[in-house]
Amino acid sequence: MERFHSFPQKHARPRVVGRSLSLGNVDLERCENKGGFELDKEELIGEDRGGGGGVKESEEAEEEKDVSAASLSAEIDDFIGRVLREPPEETVPVFPQSAVEKFLDLAEEMVAKHESGEFGILSSPENGELSLFSTIDLVVKLASAAGGLSSAEPECKRAMNRAGGIVHRSMCFLEDELHILLDQDPKYKVDPGSARSKSKRPSSFDRSSDSSDRCVLPSPESNSLDLAPETLAPEMVEELRRVVGAMINAGYTIECCQVIAVTRRNAFDAGLSSLGYEKLSIDDVVRLPLDSLEGEIATWIRVFRQSVEVAFPREQDLCFAVLAGQEAIAQSIFHDLICSATIPLLTFAEAVAMTKRSAEKLFKVLDMYETLRDILPKIHALLQPEPPEENHDGEPSALENLETEMASVNARLAEAAVAIFCELENSIKNDTTKTPVPGGAVHPLTRYVMNYLKYACEYRNTMEHIFKEHRNHGSGAKNGGEDGNYFASHLVELMEMLHANLEGKSRLYKDPALNSIFLMNNGRYIMQKIKGSGEIHRMLGDSWSRKRSTELRQYHKNYQRETWARVLGCFKDAGLQGKGGTGVAKPALKERFKSFNAMFEEIHKAQCLWVVSDEQLQSELRVSVSAVIVPAYRSFLGRFSQYLDPGRQTEKYIKFGPEELENYIDELFSGNPSSLVGRRK
Repeated sequence: MERFHSFPQKHARPRVVGRSLSLGNVDLERCENKGGFELDKEELIGEDRGGGGGVKESEEAEEEKDVSAASLSAEIDDFIGRVLREPPEETVPVFPQSAVEKFLDLAEEMVAKHESGEFGILSSPENGELSLFSTIDLVVKLASAAGGLSSAEPECKRAMNRAGGIVHRSMCFLEDELHILLDQDPKYKVDPGSARSKSKRPSSFDRSSDSSDRCVLPSPESNSLDLAPETLAPEMVEELRRVVGAMINAGYTIECCQVIAVTRRNAFDAGLSSLGYEKLSIDDVVRLPLDSLEGEIATWIRVFRQSVEVAFPREQDLCFAVLAGQEAIAQSIFHDLICSATIPLLTFAEAVAMTKRSAEKLFKVLDMYETLRDILPKIHALLQPEPPEENHDGEPSALENLETEMASVNARLAEAAVAIFCELENSIKNDTTKTPVPGGAVHPLTRYVMNYLKYACEYRNTMEHIFKEHRNHGSGAKNGGEDGNYFASHLVELMEMLHANLEGKSRLYKDPALNSIFLMNNGRYIMQKIKGSGEIHRMLGDSWSRKRSTELRQYHKNYQRETWARVLGCFKDAGLQGKGGTGVAKPALKERFKSFNAMFEEIHKAQCLWVVSDEQLQSELRVSVSAVIVPAYRSFLGRFSQYLDPGRQTEKYIKFGPEELENYIDELFSGNPSSLVGRRK
């Protein structure tokens, strides 16, 4: 419908609100010097006043006014019907100037009463008056009908302009009412107990920690976070429908849609702010320290999921309830709301993908990737395809544009995740520390890498997907093997890098036996982590695990050989024969006992400081040492102890009994300093 220009009016009472109206400020003061005109107020009740008394005159005037409110409406309806009749009448209908001016006076008075708050917009008409919406509708029709006349009568033109001014004034009032109705009740709410300051956020991934860095998300039904407009009361829905219908019928569809869109978007933004979510620029995100970035990502995930799963569906219900019968308009407003609310959230995700690559960010990036992946089908379900007539010239629809943007951002997150995971390989390569870990304990690099891989494999399906996509885009990723699992191939190569790095670090120990203990400790830790994670075990495969188990057994053998082979040499019979090959040479026997005592004391002193933190491995090592040394020692004592003189000589050279020797062996690998000298005295 053609838009009307405001006509200067007298006694206008503009509505004062704390915002800028899309319709602008309308000057409704009449001015005779600027083409306006003055109506005689007596025309409202007729020319003939008579000479009666005050009470009688007032009653007659009120009666005449009541009659005119109904009769004027009927007369104007008849005029409008004749103008719009099909086929057109041969003669131009006579313009009812007097009736029109009286009716417009009544319309102005009614709008002024509603502007002042004297009546509610849904108030029932009294004393035969029309309702506000009926009056506005009739003024709109009158202006349209008068504008369609070919008559050049000044009275007709003035009435048409005056009607247009009244329509514009009423639209300003209704626009304000629409803003207030949408802004006062369907607000976003949040449980005060869910503020970010009160939430416990997972700490960043730490090399020295086995704690998970996964972001635990609340379920959509959780009451701890509610980013959604409250349900409107039926009477408010009806009021909104009437206001919206009047504005659309008057040709103010654009302004009506603008108020709905802006008001609801402002309410949505206020809801985000109440949840602790701040809109950050890309530069701001890039400069955030890791701890702060993790907090922002956790908030982003909660807000995004709540928006799509709870808030957007309720906004959809609100739009279609208010714009009942105007589905195309409701759909357009809802599409714009989702797009305008989602794009800033996508900008944040894109900024995260642009931040400096560090291994600690992998899990948060994967959480964001999975969030977008899960949300995309729900966005698709909310944004039904636009009607063909709304999609001109083959331009992409709101749905297509948003889905394309979401897919693009998710591709950047996937690329960042692959690059971050590959940074772990660089971390292993670049870890060239020259300081050996005391006691041959598990190296911090081993703990870090295995804990990292354990949590990374919790995202196995996602990691396999993004590595496959990365390979398909020609990134030069590693061969995925027969099953095409590129993530598994990266995992195997990373484990080989870790193994090579640990072997290099083992050579920092001067004692070959401690070298074997170090490799045994780290190898055992790796195998225990793999056994504890079915995902890692499945990707590495049984053959890889068997190979590593074989290596562990070899480390054990190497330790036994390097430590206890010389000790066992003390228990050989060779070299103990007396002259002529008969008897036992006591000096040689005494030297054997002295050598054994010295070697065992040295081993005990050193290896009590060595660390084997895995209790099972520690027990296995002690048992294996006892099984080799104690029986051999007991046998040696049985064969040769009688050749030593009883008493002082025996005490001097036989310092350990078999059971005592076994107890001392059980003190090895505890990481605590120990001395045999003080305890034997």
